[in-house]
Amino acid sequence: MKAQLSIAALCLAFCVPAFAGKGHGHGGDDKFKMMDKDGDGKVSAAEHDAGAAEMFTKLDTDHDGKVTANEMDAAHMAKEQGKKGPHPAMMDSKEKIGMMDADKDGSLSAAEHAEGAKMMFGKMDKNSDGFIDKDEMKAGHKEMMHKKGKM
Repeated sequence: MKAQLSIAALCLAFCVPAFAGKGHGHGGDDKFKMMDKDGDGKVSAAEHDAGAAEMFTKLDTDHDGKVTANEMDAAHMAKEQGKKGPHPAMMDSKEKIGMMDADKDGSLSAAEHAEGAKMMFGKMDKNSDGFIDKDEMKAGHKEMMHKKGKM
């Protein structure tokens, strides 16, 4: 169970900041809007999976089917351009990958990322209704994006 929560935490840390814009990667509403494809004010498991897959594709800049810490760092730097930098309590890219890297090759495959995304969705869906609303996403982001003991 603890390993599953760690994977879920990492997936959120991996996926959500790259969707962030105005929210500076720390819980902004624009990532929610990007995932809520049908605009109904909630994100279904299918929308979440599609958003996670889209983000994986964007991060895999060399198109080799793996995302490395360098690719992740480059994406985050591009999103955070002109800002002060990551929050000091945030996990770094190597930590994020290390938590989800089931085969321990130092990178994330699409399958590793997809598995983490599914677990993350279940963790964030606090009321078990099959959807994540804005409040659940913000709370999950805040809970999972920070290093343990640094919040």
